[in-house]
Amino acid sequence: MTADNTGGAETTRSLLLVDDDKVWLQRLATAMSRRDFEVTTAASVEEAIDQARKIAPDFAVVDLRLDDGSGLDVVTALRDVRPDGRIVMLTGYGNIATAVAAVKLGAVDYLSKPADADAIEAALLAPEGENPDPPERPMSADRVRWEHIQRVYELCDRNVSETARRLNMHRRTLQRILAKHSPRE
Repeated sequence: MTADNTGGAETTRSLLLVDDDKVWLQRLATAMSRRDFEVTTAASVEEAIDQARKIAPDFAVVDLRLDDGSGLDVVTALRDVRPDGRIVMLTGYGNIATAVAAVKLGAVDYLSKPADADAIEAALLAPEGENPDPPERPMSADRVRWEHIQRVYELCDRNVSETARRLNMHRRTLQRILAKHSPRE
């Protein structure tokens, strides 16, 4: 519960978090609960749509790629039940096309993983029509490259040869890159 600006009345800030990474989802749920959000979680498109219909949340944070489909379907369902809700799309596989699609469907912002709770809260609570501040520590070029390679690898169903062909790189080079941990920033 938080104090309302209209005279001290208490209001809730319902938040639906949707991500198939259950460990990350639970950590974010805990962090957002500490920021006075009433948090509900979902780990799939189907579960998220059911929760959206039940609670019609004020806010939502939705991962783009879920095990059973696209987070864009969740954004559409959220818009149907709560047209004035504020939705942030979150993904580790960001690209311009999906960012544009998310915003056209009604998301107010599009953040790349790993986004912290402060950045997510700032995006959710940013005044209407105001651009959020640029990130303090944007992803490095190495991290962006690594994310792109991972995305293509996943889209090729983890087939190294096909991924290497599509990225126009030698298969052994790709294997070395995939064997390494992601760059920190």
